[in-house]
Amino acid sequence: MPTDLLGREYETFPVPEPLQQHGPARVIAMCNQKGGVGKTTSSINIAGALAQYGRRVLIVDFDPQGAATVGLGINANVLDNTIYTALFNPRIDVHDIIQPTKFAGLDIIPANIDLSAAEVQLVTEVGREQILASVLRPVIKEYDAIIIDCQPSLGLLTVNALTAADGVIIPVAAEFFALRGVALLMQSIEKVQARINPGLEVFGVLVTMYTHTLHCDEVVQRIYEAFGDKVFHSVISRSIKLPDANVAAAPITYYAHNHKTAREYREVARELIAKGIIA
Repeated sequence: MPTDLLGREYETFPVPEPLQQHGPARVIAMCNQKGGVGKTTSSINIAGALAQYGRRVLIVDFDPQGAATVGLGINANVLDNTIYTALFNPRIDVHDIIQPTKFAGLDIIPANIDLSAAEVQLVTEVGREQILASVLRPVIKEYDAIIIDCQPSLGLLTVNALTAADGVIIPVAAEFFALRGVALLMQSIEKVQARINPGLEVFGVLVTMYTHTLHCDEVVQRIYEAFGDKVFHSVISRSIKLPDANVAAAPITYYAHNHKTAREYREVARELIAKGIIA
């Protein structure tokens, strides 16, 4: 039986069987208010791995930087409608905003800098915490997973993502400073659970940017002490192939199929399916 970095034994997660039908989707918020921990990279690559396993996946780019949009080869600046439009124009059909990518089974709702104005505008909206949930409702039955790539903050956009989500994946870089903000995020998750979305779960904590050093091993141990079995067995290694894949506007699971990091993201996708988080 294999063991992970923490010495935990676990069953090998098998290659999943293809689905006979799709939906309803589990909605996952990829969330951490600290920037630079691999949220967008993990959103793209977990989505890419799930799509390769025959799942229908929708990424919601919910970050004004629009990195997930660019990272899948979409130029949001030439589009008439983005996620920003959907939030504030209830007459728009979300199907008209969804952009197919060049990867089978993987679509995206794009974002650009316009979304930076949403934080202020949401303050005066009726049901402001639940607007994203209402935007996604018409497409829930069409996908197996919807991954919301959140911005690095705990403002109203992130609260909308947590309200719309069934669960959260928290990417945490294997470095000391990345640990400091997780407690604040957990407080925000608990408030959303208590006040708006009682069904919200923490699906898992994903260690990213790992290198085999004493410092990284100590951080991984601290993460496990805090989150226990919520920590994914697969750890994402720091790799120069990931920026290369971003430049190529492709998930690493397509760009460098046999690379170590691609295998790690496929392992995360298999773990999500094996645990029943995604069908």
